[in-house]
Amino acid sequence: MKQILIVEDEARLAAFVDKGLRKHGFETQIAEDGNLAIDKVASNKFDLLLLDLGLPVKDGLTVLKELRNQGKTFPIIVVTAHTDDKDRKVAMASGANDYMTKPFRFKQLIERITTHLGAVKS
Repeated sequence: MKQILIVEDEARLAAFVDKGLRKHGFETQIAEDGNLAIDKVASNKFDLLLLDLGLPVKDGLTVLKELRNQGKTFPIIVVTAHTDDKDRKVAMASGANDYMTKPFRFKQLIERITTHLGAVKS
C-alpha cells in the first residue's frame, strides 16, 4: 500500500484529504508544520508528499529544498493557496513534481497522485 504524507496546517483540509486518500486505498500521515514533516520523512518511508507552502515553523518551500538536498526523490505535489505563477515556478525549480492551487477538486488530486505514483518504479 502506498504511503502519503500530507503536510498541511489547516486541520479541516488535512482531515478531508486524509479521509479521501484512505478511501482510495492509501496509507496516510499528517504533519502540521515543516519541522514535523522533516521528522516524519526521516523516520518513515513515504511514496509521495502533498506539501502546502504556507506552513508554520518552517515554510513549505524550505521543506521542499531540504528534502531534495537530502536526496529524497519521491514525488512532491505542492498543494497551496499561492496562485502567483512566480510561486509555481520557484516551487518547480526547487524540486516539486507538480503544483496545484486551492481550492481544488479531489478527483483531480487523485488523478495527479495516481499519475506520479505510476511514474515511480516500485
